[in-house]
Amino acid sequence: MKKQEVDYLLARMLDAYDNVSDLNITVGKPFQVESSGVLTGVEIDPPFDALTPFQGEIFALNLVNQNRRLTETLVNEGSCDSSYDLPGKARFRVNIFSQRSNYSIILRKLETKIPTLQDMELPEAFYKMALEKNGIILVTGATGSGKSTSLAAVLNEINETKSVHVVTLEDPVEFEHPHKKATFNQREMGNDFDAFASGLRAALRQAPKVILVGEMRDRETVEIGLSAAETGHLVVTTLHTVDAGQTINRILGMFAIDEENQLRIRLADTVRWIVCQRLLPKLGGGRVAAFEIMGTNMRIRDTILRGESEGKTYYEIIQAGTPFGMTTFDDYILELYKKDLIDEETAMAYASRKAIVGRGLDTVKAARGEATTDIEDLSMDTGYGRKLR
Repeated sequence: MKKQEVDYLLARMLDAYDNVSDLNITVGKPFQVESSGVLTGVEIDPPFDALTPFQGEIFALNLVNQNRRLTETLVNEGSCDSSYDLPGKARFRVNIFSQRSNYSIILRKLETKIPTLQDMELPEAFYKMALEKNGIILVTGATGSGKSTSLAAVLNEINETKSVHVVTLEDPVEFEHPHKKATFNQREMGNDFDAFASGLRAALRQAPKVILVGEMRDRETVEIGLSAAETGHLVVTTLHTVDAGQTINRILGMFAIDEENQLRIRLADTVRWIVCQRLLPKLGGGRVAAFEIMGTNMRIRDTILRGESEGKTYYEIIQAGTPFGMTTFDDYILELYKKDLIDEETAMAYASRKAIVGRGLDTVKAARGEATTDIEDLSMDTGYGRKLR
């Protein structure tokens, strides 16, 4: 299999459906793409009903393209990350991994156009994030929930409005930011630095005002990131957590118990925003983002320092902070339902606290004049308790 054949197959997969986000190449299955969150087979001529181990390996080797570092990483660690350009069509983030002695490949399509806050219709809080001068901003969520896209929009806003030096540490580089008011230096792991911790340590000597770290993967990266935030830099990064409270607990869990108090003090001083996001199936096709947004105020700092307690949880504080740009997942999901972007089933499936969302849905339906229950033909039993004559 030659590079031209690989490019033809990738182009055919991309064009098979609308809203293609991932290409999936797995032994024993046909070529598949993920479109609007659903994995679907792609018809190829000549047909590939089930890929063989040899075909999977040849495809993987073409994407590795004789790169010694990637080959060693794949053999020694069982997986490797890289990027791949399909000229004139798209750019991909590639993960090749071994499973049951075969190679599987996932290619995540990267957008070539830099997203803007306006185009994505992101909440007002994202504009406030772009105005921050220092501290740390965490964007969290599951893989494929759009964290990198949201961060790219924040960086683009900085690029449009501030004359600052921005250093990004990515694996791989996803969005290629042009130089506008800001100056961008984008570094790719494997080619430009060997690990996020060492790349972040070096970035402190590169006079940046803003540092993007692709992912906080380990304790050392968190430690250096906090140090950078404490010394006047704005650090923006991602974590794989489901909500704001779990994000704080995840970071605390990376350190020893005897370091917890000091770490809580550092987090209370440096955390500016925590944004968690999920992608929900949209009515009419496609997906729509839902957010939980937690800014910092005196109550949040006190809860980070002392931990959650009854009547003083992150969830309750975020609910009370709505006028300041904060929102819980549940409130955001209810707003999406009010705008007819999602259905009731989706709202309940993605809710954090189903009882709260359930009551909210009933309120919305009652305001629309819709039924809030499927129980019908209720009437008063006027004869209850009377003696029969």
